[in-house]
Amino acid sequence: MKSTNDYLRAVENVTVLAIESSCDDTAAAVIRGNKALSNVASSQEVHELYGGVVPELASREHQRQIVPVVRAALRKAGLEYGDIDAIAYTRGPGLLGSLLVGASFSKSLSISLQKPLIEVHHMHAHILAHFIDDERNSDGIPEFPFLCLTVSGGHTQIVLLRSPVDMVVLGSTIDDAAGEAFDKVAKLMGLPYPGGPIIDRLAAEGDPTRFVFPKPRVEGLDFSFSGLKTSVLYFLKKELQSNPEFLADNKAHVAASVQHTIVSILIEKLETAIAQTGVRAVALAGGVSANSGLRLAVKRLASKHGIQAHVPAFAYCTDNAAMIGMAAMFLFAEERWGDLSAAPSARLPF
Repeated sequence: MKSTNDYLRAVENVTVLAIESSCDDTAAAVIRGNKALSNVASSQEVHELYGGVVPELASREHQRQIVPVVRAALRKAGLEYGDIDAIAYTRGPGLLGSLLVGASFSKSLSISLQKPLIEVHHMHAHILAHFIDDERNSDGIPEFPFLCLTVSGGHTQIVLLRSPVDMVVLGSTIDDAAGEAFDKVAKLMGLPYPGGPIIDRLAAEGDPTRFVFPKPRVEGLDFSFSGLKTSVLYFLKKELQSNPEFLADNKAHVAASVQHTIVSILIEKLETAIAQTGVRAVALAGGVSANSGLRLAVKRLASKHGIQAHVPAFAYCTDNAAMIGMAAMFLFAEERWGDLSAAPSARLPF
């Protein structure tokens, strides 16, 4: 079996242009080996007006932004199109209209430049962002095997990694993802979109034990968060009926209590996975890995068990193209080329 160093040595002089368009961020990056020469993203503020991502608007914005974003990534890297060895793109999962924009652009570029095409799974990329050589990734590169708790707006999974191209999902959400739960609760509290980061900021000012919310009983390593949203809904209705100023007076405490509940659910399952697998390293990935409460909890869990913890730099928590490029490097080393006939998939299997 190849070691991490074997993979990285094989691609140390390879340059990949990576494109990410799975949701509402148009992103492009240039990666050489495991170093990000550039990592550019353009966010779509239009969705704030609707309290969530509107798929049709997202795809239109990708069409408008993708050319200038790619040009900016190349310019920042100091390279031209001809300097690229391969083009990587997110095939899925994500919003189909958004994925189509990135896929179509990448395929056209691959044909025009006569460069190999590499299809990347979005969730694989979140995990493999830990291998980007960046001083902000201060925990270093994980050693295989390791467990990764991958938490985002659309996914919540515990993944066992035996190598960069050998991953097994041990548990996943059976309904809502943790990030979705954060955003839905934020909406119930009247907070603007995206609400997850606002709950995190409010939680720092509140008492996480002030209010107790039920935790679901789910077998194995799977998760469930839909019941939490419902319990918060009924809790707020009841409290506001008796005191219309309840939320105004307790917003920070509600945020802290909800965050404490979600983080506890995640950490309890991860601890069970550690016991079952006996691995000596854990990692955190996905958009919700930016949550301060979760980052601290993973560090504490690792310290408790005397194992390594790898928490990503904030730049690699949310959707970005550098992670797509890093995942593509491992596929390049294996010569796993993409197919021009492959269609983007909103529900691409892990």
